[in-house]
Amino acid sequence: MDLDKNIIDKKSDDLKIDDEKTDKINDIKKQIEDLRKQIEYHNDRYYNQDNPEISDYEYDQLLLKLRQLEQEYPELLTPDSPTQKVGGVAKREAGVLVKHNVPMLSLQDVFSKEEVYNFVNKILAERPDTEFVVEKKIDGLSVCLRYVDGQLTTGITRGDGVTYGEDVTDNIKMIKDAKRKLKEPVPYVEIRGEVYMGTDAFNEVNERLEAAGKKIFANPRNCAAGTLRQLDPKIVKERKLSLFAFNIQEVRGKTFTKHSETLEWLRAQGLKVIEDYRRCRTADEVWDAIVEIGENRGNLSYDIDGAVVKVDDLAYREVLGATAKTPRWAVAYKYPPEEKETVVREIRLTVGRTGRITPTAIFDPIRLCGTNVERATLHNQDRIDELDLRIGDTIVVRKAGEIIPEVLSVVKEKRPEGTVAYQIPNICPSCNGPTSRDDSNADIKCTNPNCPAQLLHHILNFVARTAMDIKGFGEAYVDALINEGYLKDISDIYYLKNYRDELIEKGIIGKVKNTDKLLKAIEDSKNNNIDRLITGFGIRNIGRQAAVELMKHYKSITKLMNASYEELITINDVGDISARAIVDYFNDPQNIKILEKLKNAGVNFEANDEDATVEAKLEGLTFVITGTLPSMGRSEMEELIKKYGGKVSGSVSKKTTYVIAGENAGSKLTKATELNIPILSQEDVINMLEN
Repeated sequence: MDLDKNIIDKKSDDLKIDDEKTDKINDIKKQIEDLRKQIEYHNDRYYNQDNPEISDYEYDQLLLKLRQLEQEYPELLTPDSPTQKVGGVAKREAGVLVKHNVPMLSLQDVFSKEEVYNFVNKILAERPDTEFVVEKKIDGLSVCLRYVDGQLTTGITRGDGVTYGEDVTDNIKMIKDAKRKLKEPVPYVEIRGEVYMGTDAFNEVNERLEAAGKKIFANPRNCAAGTLRQLDPKIVKERKLSLFAFNIQEVRGKTFTKHSETLEWLRAQGLKVIEDYRRCRTADEVWDAIVEIGENRGNLSYDIDGAVVKVDDLAYREVLGATAKTPRWAVAYKYPPEEKETVVREIRLTVGRTGRITPTAIFDPIRLCGTNVERATLHNQDRIDELDLRIGDTIVVRKAGEIIPEVLSVVKEKRPEGTVAYQIPNICPSCNGPTSRDDSNADIKCTNPNCPAQLLHHILNFVARTAMDIKGFGEAYVDALINEGYLKDISDIYYLKNYRDELIEKGIIGKVKNTDKLLKAIEDSKNNNIDRLITGFGIRNIGRQAAVELMKHYKSITKLMNASYEELITINDVGDISARAIVDYFNDPQNIKILEKLKNAGVNFEANDEDATVEAKLEGLTFVITGTLPSMGRSEMEELIKKYGGKVSGSVSKKTTYVIAGENAGSKLTKATELNIPILSQEDVINMLEN
């Protein structure tokens, strides 16, 4: 009996161990799947949309964690893992696709001195006479330049890195550093380079965009990538892109033995090559070169995101070969986010459109990631309390995502005597009106609806493309008109025509031509459908989609004004908070006066007859639009879909019902095909509505 019991107990213990192993593997599998989804999402943001959400460092940490798990559990490694392929997708928006002759692989990233030494010493163990080249890693967009008989014939983006890239030849020719003719006309040479934007050129572009009231670029890399994909080469020339050549991919008619030799040949041809590269023989020399580059990166006129270590001997590179994603003869050392100390001199308060008061730390200027920084948002009182930050404190600052400055911590041992805890005052810094703290979060808001700081943002929202779409009405004009007393609320926009001569004389908008152009755009906007007007009101939580839904149920602004909470809560895209916000907005005496002024000025308050009677034929359907449609812009198609009750999304997923594809449709079309989502043309959509 005892023997049988022992056997049963042992089997039971074995089963428990097996169950624990299974649970652990399942947990690891889920971790890996989650990491892959995150990385694929950020790959798309970086490579395809030129609009990253996280810093290179944060992305690298995700990739490093995934790589470590796959090494520990090789049975879970799959060929389509982000660790096994290059991040981008070849797109058609900027031009036709061109097949790569030589793969444009990415580099293996390393993050520590130990990893650098391991790479160098492993190669030296096999071939002790190996030399290495250490170069700056430029933060830009990789391209390939093809020269035939010394003439530049083709410029290609990285694309998917293996099969196809985008043809950007016309744009490449607009870059001064991309020489159209080599001094030595070899039969064929393919050169890899990095297109980037210098700090001065980047600042110039953003200053022009800001003056025009347009969205500015977050960083030089995004600006360079977006510019290179422009369809108008004149814009590329105007924005002054630059290019460094850093590798010869393939050459015919000439022989090289070392990478450093190719760099000098490229320089002799008139091309700009990576500056101040170092040749090294030992791991110590390599590390010293990396440290030196890191110490001086703040003094460069362009951004770098690391240092590259390469085997110099080209024949040995061939022996070492490459994986599916990275060459074995090179690594990229990624510097940790740059952090610097500075002293807080002031906490400045600003008021947004909704009345939210945002505290900003103003400190002694420092240079971070190639730009001068002297302020960083503190978000709210809770963040100030968490940091225990005081005016006069020494703080540590870095750039979150290498883009937005943030205060990391306070160096309390350097705190001067006599400092006091900072508290956001209970009066608005703009109008001295009362403030209140939002119960649902840490925000402190001004409760005065006539606060001038709120007015600027409120009017900008009203004239924006997604609302009344008054073209040419940028922030500079709005700010000037408020300061001169012409705009006290949104309705005053439609009475500016009464002051035409004054405006021209003062030159607030410009002279006759500019003033009349803006006044005409204002006049034309009176005929907009009421969904745009509803959007322009800036009611909390009411965006364009909700405004369209409200227009379907209430065919006039007057009817919407009289809507009850109970009615509103039943409408799609209108929840509890939105319904209460609508009721509150139309019960406010100040808003009622503004609405009367808008109506008296002739602003349309009725839904267009056609829109008032349309059936919601597309209700419950979600569309994604890609490519160039034959006779409609994307925004026109989007308006048409929403008018008939459909929704428009910016990305393809399993929830997408149809993808509408025009010419040069890109990665969205590819994904739709993979997910078996039906593809429609412009004509198909029109037929769907007619029938």
